[in-house]
Amino acid sequence: MDLDLGLGLGLGIDAKIYVAGHRGLVGSALTRCLERAGYRNPILRTRAELDLRDQAAVRAFFNAERPEYVFLAAAKVGGIHANSAYPADFIYENLIVEANVIHEAFRTGVKKFLFLGSSCIYPRFAPQPMSEASLLTGELEPTNEPYAVAKIAGIKLCQSYNRQYGTNFISVMPTNLYGPGDNFDLENSHVLPAMIRKFHDAKTNRAPAVRLWGTGTPRREFLYVDDMASACLFLMARHNGSQIVNIGTGTDVTIRELAEKIRRAVGYEGEIDWDGSKPDGMPRKLLDVSLLRGMGWTHSVELEDGIERTYRSFLEHAAGTRA
Repeated sequence: MDLDLGLGLGLGIDAKIYVAGHRGLVGSALTRCLERAGYRNPILRTRAELDLRDQAAVRAFFNAERPEYVFLAAAKVGGIHANSAYPADFIYENLIVEANVIHEAFRTGVKKFLFLGSSCIYPRFAPQPMSEASLLTGELEPTNEPYAVAKIAGIKLCQSYNRQYGTNFISVMPTNLYGPGDNFDLENSHVLPAMIRKFHDAKTNRAPAVRLWGTGTPRREFLYVDDMASACLFLMARHNGSQIVNIGTGTDVTIRELAEKIRRAVGYEGEIDWDGSKPDGMPRKLLDVSLLRGMGWTHSVELEDGIERTYRSFLEHAAGTRA
């Protein structure tokens, strides 16, 4: 679902739009979406060019570039293993990036700012589907609590600047994302890309079985990343104020069902061995997307199609790496 961002914001095609984290899964999708909508000159910086953890560097960047609109997609992200192994990194890096970018956006008069949170901000046992009103109503999932706390702090930063200074900083909560540009590293990736990599490797090596973490019973919702980008542009054009907004499909599957879908897409014919000694994480994470749907947006890429697109992207990247 593409949207002309300019229709809502009155922007010209040369508007100064900064996408922080444009090389990541989320940022690259936002950049593609902006390009499809006709924006020719998004402001982009690699981590080597601008370390968002460096307050002085971030201040100098905002002073020089003066972006009018900002999408904060830069974040340290990972699955259960990465969150468990590097909790200090996850809370520190995300907190400092958010604080630096949000404050400089305020200081230099950014017209509108979109902060990308995560569905992990909601309590471990929040009523399902999880509505925006569930925020801070219960304890968090222990396996990703530091990351969730950092994301909640980002939301509160945006809301606090809105309240104190009258800024227009909005926050969105996407569900589990996947798609082109994902991280397929077996140690630090999320569940869907990790499964693609495991099934592909098993198929290539003719392994008789694939071992997967947990029981396979938790339920998860998955959103194709280009759909997420479309929703972000939609909200940047049409949503204002401090009300957080969930972005998702409104449907979920068990991890076992997900594994079967990925196995079919990859063409792996071996067995699946579930390791119940490994953590499952939250029992269910399904977002209530009625607020966003009420505004007029819904997703367009279904899970099976999205998995196939993501696997093709994985194969193309692997082929390019070997070339």
